[in-house]
Formats: sequence, structure tokens, C-alpha cells
Amino acid sequence: MRIVISEFISLDGVVQAPGGAEEDTAGGFAHGGWSHPFFDPETVGGAFDDALRTADALLFGRRTWQTMAAAWPGRAGDPFADRMNAIPKYVVTGTLGDTDLTWENTTRIAGAEAVARLRELHGQEGGDLLVMGSPSLARTLIAEGLVDELRLMVMPVLLGGGKSIFPTDGVKRPLELAGTVVSKTGVHVATYRPAAAR
Repeated sequence: MRIVISEFISLDGVVQAPGGAEEDTAGGFAHGGWSHPFFDPETVGGAFDDALRTADALLFGRRTWQTMAAAWPGRAGDPFADRMNAIPKYVVTGTLGDTDLTWENTTRIAGAEAVARLRELHGQEGGDLLVMGSPSLARTLIAEGLVDELRLMVMPVLLGGGKSIFPTDGVKRPLELAGTVVSKTGVHVATYRPAAAR
């Protein structure tokens, strides 16, 4: 399975709480919902539709899974919501147990076993394993060389700090641009894939 990370991201690399004020206030983050002024259904929404269409499963960290599990089950009847609810889901967690997994089709991956288990999934046949949000998990996947594609919706805003998906380990990781489109709201939807070392 290909591991694909899809993120709303500010121009200064922040991915924290794009969807709402109370989504993630860790570290005193006060800009929750910052992506809304730049969202457009055609380009940005279309990028998410495309990502979900090629996904065989979703992969989340605990916090993002809990946010999604609280939102999507109540939206049944919308085609995107129905797909979100029906698709297999994995959550990496060291705190949730199997009885906490109330969102249908969710499988728990124990935090201590996450990298080994994700290497197994990466090596299996199948479509995309799609990561949305989940900055700590995304950062680990990038650091471990397990990401086949980054789909970044780069929004024209500076947030001045917050959670990022990028490792800070000093390792150089060349990428190649596989595609880009710009929305009417100034969002660059850019797809990157690992490149040969330069």
C-alpha cells in the first residue's frame, strides 16, 4: 500500500487545527479554523475527493481520529461522509482500547508497535493508506521513510507557530513535484514524491 499524507498547511508549515477553534489548542494555539477563508469546493475540496477516492484505508493518530470520530458518523447520507464512515480506518494510539473504537471499521495499532505495523501495511498489496491531519504520526512516517506521496494544500497565510509534519532531525529528504494546481482563493495544491538523493 502507498502511504499518502494529505494536509492543509500554512505558508510557514503549520498544520494545527485547520478545521475549528477548539480542534487543537495545544501550546496555546489560537488560530483554529484558519483554513476556512481559503477553502473552495472545486480545487481544495476536489483534492480531498481525489485522495479519498484512491484510498483503501485511512490512517490517523489518536487526537485526529477522535476529532473525526466525533464528526463524521452523524453526517450519514452525504456521499463523502458515507465513504469516510465505510472505509477501513486505523488509529495509532497508546491510550485507546478496542472498546473505545466507536467509529465503524476502525482497527487499533498500539503506539509501541506502530512503525513495525505500518511497515507491514506499507508492504501489502492495496491502494493508498491515506493520512489526514495527525501531525505527530505524519512526522514519524516521513522520518521513517514510509511516505510515498505528500499532498499539501498550501494556504496563503502565516500562523507564526504551531504543529508541523516535518521532522527536525537535520536529515535531507529530496522531493520531486508531481503536480500542482492553484485555486481561486490562492491555495497551491501541490503533490510531492520522494526523489533520488541530490
